[in-house]
Amino acid sequence: MKLRKFELQIRGLPDILFDPDDPSYVSHNQYRYDFCCEALKDLTLVRLTTVPEIGLHCLLSKCVALEKLRLSCITGIKDNDMVTLAHNCSNLRSISLLLRPEYCEGYAYRTALTDDTLKALALRCPMLQSVELAFFGCLPDWPEIGFTQDGLITLIQSCPIHELVLRRANIFDDEGMKALSCAQFLESLKLVQIIAITNAGMRHLAHNPSLMNLTLELCDGITDDGVGEVVRRRKLDSLTIEKCAKVSQEAVKGAAKSVQYTDDCPSFKRWVDCCLYGNKYCDHLA
Repeated sequence: MKLRKFELQIRGLPDILFDPDDPSYVSHNQYRYDFCCEALKDLTLVRLTTVPEIGLHCLLSKCVALEKLRLSCITGIKDNDMVTLAHNCSNLRSISLLLRPEYCEGYAYRTALTDDTLKALALRCPMLQSVELAFFGCLPDWPEIGFTQDGLITLIQSCPIHELVLRRANIFDDEGMKALSCAQFLESLKLVQIIAITNAGMRHLAHNPSLMNLTLELCDGITDDGVGEVVRRRKLDSLTIEKCAKVSQEAVKGAAKSVQYTDDCPSFKRWVDCCLYGNKYCDHLA
């Protein structure tokens, strides 16, 4: 009953084609479990499989004090799970979602969560300050992400987001960056392999009033000119560039109080290893 933090990670990715069969499941029956997590504030679940009625929906309905949630590669997750979270966890301050495509209703192959999740968070979580949305195994030219850019913009405009991380979000482009220019609380932004962002998007970002920390990894649509737009208008505390093919080391010298530049992508490689192989690669992501 006094538990404040819980973390469970399973090694290896669950089978997205596997349909778990729970022998205790009875259709249309309301399940109740004898566990107490009303004091839980920090929850991390990685590489698990959940099923209707007895999975996340039941757990999240009880986590009324939850402030930090990380869900990574959860097979079987549904919008209803996240709507339940939003309705019961108004104190939520941080959420991290790593999603990969699976077979959903109507035999669509995409990430399971849709804009219904983003809208619920926008409406019900007024204290949400840190958001990470990451996508694994989604092709850039195929509609495998259940979110839309409009849904993401709704979340950005509704919550006081201080920190935003987008990994491989091929739904995000220069119009999304325009929305970020009006995110008055945004202090830290990390964009990883967002291929549709160009210098035009960076010009929008340069008008953000609060940005202090910027990280760009594998963003090949941005050049020295785009980074320069932000640097000239913002006095950044930190700037990190990892393997952005069109951004040179010369262009970022003295661009912030702290500058890190590499033509490799060590952070991205560690993230992929964490997704594929499990716990021993994930310490840096905690």
